[in-house]
Amino acid sequence: MNARFERIVRGAGSGSGPGLLLAHGAGGGIDANYGPILDGLAAHRTVVGPDYPGAGRTPRSAAPLTLDGLADGLVAAAVEEGVETFAVSGYSLGSAVAVRVAARHPERVTALVLTAGFARPNPRFRLAARLWRALLAEDDGHEKLAAYVSLIGIGAPALDAVPQDALDAALKEAAATVPPGTDDHVELCERVDVTADLAGIRVPTLVISTAYDTLVTPHLHRELADGIPGAEWAELESGHLPFAERPGEWLELINSFLN
Repeated sequence: MNARFERIVRGAGSGSGPGLLLAHGAGGGIDANYGPILDGLAAHRTVVGPDYPGAGRTPRSAAPLTLDGLADGLVAAAVEEGVETFAVSGYSLGSAVAVRVAARHPERVTALVLTAGFARPNPRFRLAARLWRALLAEDDGHEKLAAYVSLIGIGAPALDAVPQDALDAALKEAAATVPPGTDDHVELCERVDVTADLAGIRVPTLVISTAYDTLVTPHLHRELADGIPGAEWAELESGHLPFAERPGEWLELINSFLN
């Protein structure tokens, strides 16, 4: 997987602020997963946000995705922008990608922030991922998929408070904007295992647990944190979509830790 990862770059420019590399989640993209907090992250940093193959600006890969390929592609994107060292913020699948970046390129990584992440899927998460892919494969599955992802992705307190007309509109938009590489991303989720990498992480790490998460549950967040020496822990009263439910609080946790 040697294709160039298209990316957004925010901040004052290369070399003028500490680097921050973003790793997004499966079926997402930089705009989708980090858009609401990008400007806040870039206020004092040079932010590089590459889209995985099949998301955002990057064409879908003809070959199966690998964790090593994603990690190396993200690093190459940062280096191409002149950002030689950087913290890595990983969300969901991006947390495993961030861990692999630190394992394969330790000389470049200064810190990790891992949100709603997992080191490996457990049977419950595999079941959710397989249903996700099954709905995606149906001819009329995008509307069902949008409903399913909203049901398991949005925390119950937030979802309960959404007016019906607003929810219906959001589901239509979600169904119309499923990235073409979503199946590739979710299939990779089923194969991820970075447990062997965790003990070797030697940079400051913050694990942010999304407390109402029913897709990647807090049990998996804790497993991730417990495996990394000295990892700090924070909780966010959110489901799996902190950028939609608690963007301001999420931004504050990331910035406070990196500062």
